[in-house]
Amino acid sequence: MNIAYLYPWDVVGDPAAPERIAALGVDAVALAAAYHSTRAATPYHPDHRVLEVPHSALYLPVRPEAWGTLKPASPTWTPPDAYIQAQDALRATGLKVLAWTVLTHNSYLGTTHPEATAHNAFADPYTHALCPAHPEVMDYCERLVREVLTVARPDGLILEACGPMGYGHQNMHEKTAGADWNGPLPDLLSLCFCTACADRYPDGTREHIRDLIDTASSSASIEEALGERTQVIKDVRLSLSTTLRQRLIAVSRQVSPDTPITLHANPDPWAAGAFAALPYGEPGADVLVGNCWGTPSTDADRLTTLAAMAASTPGAPNRPSRTQRIGAYVLTLPPRPADAQVLADHLATYAKAGATEFHLYHAGLASPARLAALRTAITGQDPSQR
Repeated sequence: MNIAYLYPWDVVGDPAAPERIAALGVDAVALAAAYHSTRAATPYHPDHRVLEVPHSALYLPVRPEAWGTLKPASPTWTPPDAYIQAQDALRATGLKVLAWTVLTHNSYLGTTHPEATAHNAFADPYTHALCPAHPEVMDYCERLVREVLTVARPDGLILEACGPMGYGHQNMHEKTAGADWNGPLPDLLSLCFCTACADRYPDGTREHIRDLIDTASSSASIEEALGERTQVIKDVRLSLSTTLRQRLIAVSRQVSPDTPITLHANPDPWAAGAFAALPYGEPGADVLVGNCWGTPSTDADRLTTLAAMAASTPGAPNRPSRTQRIGAYVLTLPPRPADAQVLADHLATYAKAGATEFHLYHAGLASPARLAALRTAITGQDPSQR
């Protein structure tokens, strides 16, 4: 199964977009229903070429009665029902539409509710990162999933940032590279000590982490740096992802029992980003998608780990007979070349590692040459030769 990722603004206002996407040979579109701030190229849109998205937003009508303490913002750069408009247009071409839903990565809510965000051991806030240890964050994520399923009625649900965010994957111009924070330091800086997390660790953990950030060797691993504290800190971190993930799956099954659930997942237990830590599997999900933006061999190893995890994970009680699928989140943008053969080789490598779905990022941001290469890699047909 081939799935092209898109933003609502790639479709709304561009009547040619649905057919252009369908012509790629994909089976479905992952359409952003809730997404963070960005600055996006729109190379095909008849009205603009660059779109500034200044804050996170929900691309469905924001119904006041549906929300609690944390309420998402509506976009001003697209209509408030942009997801619905785009979904209808894409479905008219025969494409399925999956709701790509970003959860804890939300700088709008993090800025307006800084108390609900992650804080490192020095109490520095990460305003892009809602911390799921806070009940109001958990409540927001549950309400978001419920609202997406109820209002949008998508053909599938994709959960991104389904766990704690961390030091990386922020939303401002990044000016931290010169500090040379390598080795375990990004992981140490990703450990959260907000008011809801700090007391979950043993006494003295915050001070220990602060010392490590200033003294840890860049050649050490996170486990080597933490030493005897490794397991308890790992357990605290993973419990946040597990609790959030399982509550959202329960809500999803309650609202729409047959809607497939896809998780952006990382088998690394220290993962803190869009692909949440999932070292022990998740029987409630239908698809586990691994990031494939790095070296193909390393990406393939990650997929192999997810595939082995899926094979050893029993079915959920209410879905005992389903086979859990593995997806590869494939980059079609720079630094990847606009080369159909290179892309086809990558897809073959990921398929050999266990992937049966290809999540193709990103059909709205890719140049015409990149879209042509993508179509050739998928279908084997060069559109320039037609």
